[in-house]
Amino acid sequence: MTQIASRVERLAVSQTLAMSQKSRELQDKGADVINLSVGQPDFPTPEHIKQAAIEAIQQNYTGYTPVPGYADLLEAIVAKLKRDNQLDYTSKQIVVSNGAKHSLANILLSIVEAGDEVIVPAPYWVSYVELVKLAEGKNVVVPTTLEESFKITPEKLRAAITAKTKAMFLCSPSNPTGSLYSRDELRALADVIKAADHPIYIISDEIYELINYEGKHESIAQFADIKDQVIVVNGVSKGYSMTGWRIGYIAAPEWIAKACNKVQGQMTSGACSISQKASIAALNGDHAPTQQMLAAFEKRRDLVAEGIKEIPGFEANVPQGAFYLFPKVQELLGSHFEHYHINTANDLCMYLLETVHVAMVPGEAFGAPGYLRLSYAASEKELKEALQRIKKAVQKLTR
Repeated sequence: MTQIASRVERLAVSQTLAMSQKSRELQDKGADVINLSVGQPDFPTPEHIKQAAIEAIQQNYTGYTPVPGYADLLEAIVAKLKRDNQLDYTSKQIVVSNGAKHSLANILLSIVEAGDEVIVPAPYWVSYVELVKLAEGKNVVVPTTLEESFKITPEKLRAAITAKTKAMFLCSPSNPTGSLYSRDELRALADVIKAADHPIYIISDEIYELINYEGKHESIAQFADIKDQVIVVNGVSKGYSMTGWRIGYIAAPEWIAKACNKVQGQMTSGACSISQKASIAALNGDHAPTQQMLAAFEKRRDLVAEGIKEIPGFEANVPQGAFYLFPKVQELLGSHFEHYHINTANDLCMYLLETVHVAMVPGEAFGAPGYLRLSYAASEKELKEALQRIKKAVQKLTR
């Protein structure tokens, strides 16, 4: 009899990937599905980045790469952090990985011991809690609300800290809510971490940095008094529409970078050579395509935020970044239509997928029951049609 390891048994299946899979299954049967569950830009990778990849192939960059990344990519990341974020790092403090998710796994496996607590503000990105489980840590989930703009407060953070706290997650701009922390809000959180009686590490997920509708991105690593407790996680997937290229990176205290390098050396070795060369072109090259993409996302955000107001039982704020809306749907719980009984946001998502073929992700996946995540990384035509379908389906629900 085959016995799956308990560490795998403890992991949940990614619900974002599961909803995408169910959407594809319906599409294969001929259904006209509008998939608003995916977390990736619907734009092609910019031409100058693709050209850099072609040139890398022609120049025979086809062998194994250094575990932490090519030296010229590390230098490009150091320059980017200085130019865009006013952060001083050396190349020895950077590790390039196979996507930001891989970066997060490296970090947790490097700093979390069995039983260590990791503070996870909710709503959270689905993989945070599962990666903590994989590292044998304990998740300390701190719920936030729509009324708080889904941001952890200093008071809630202080109350969550114990003698076993090893780290906390911070995601700005946020997946799944699109919330953005201001400099003052970050300073207040930094003060709580600084005042703790033992070192607590901040895993600052900044992968959506360039999908920001408010202007300058703020990183908690900017504060010198706690910088040596901050691990910045970023990558090229969202801001340059390069999700399939699988390049993420960390900027961290050198001892943490060395540990991540050691873990990665035994798990995967270095990231794809061609993707790394393309990433140099992304970081150093023309940002006009990113700005055009951002303008399109902002227009879509406004369209969806306005359209949601017309759907009974949906309540949402206007996100400041990323490309998600995270509406509260608690008013609809307890309703029904024919054989569909809507007791959870998951029930609502399945009802909408099966009856009007609109795919979204339930808030349960993000530690926030009673909400759902809608990605507006889709065309305006699709978004308008999706909003109409959702409205019609919701109007059929009765208590």
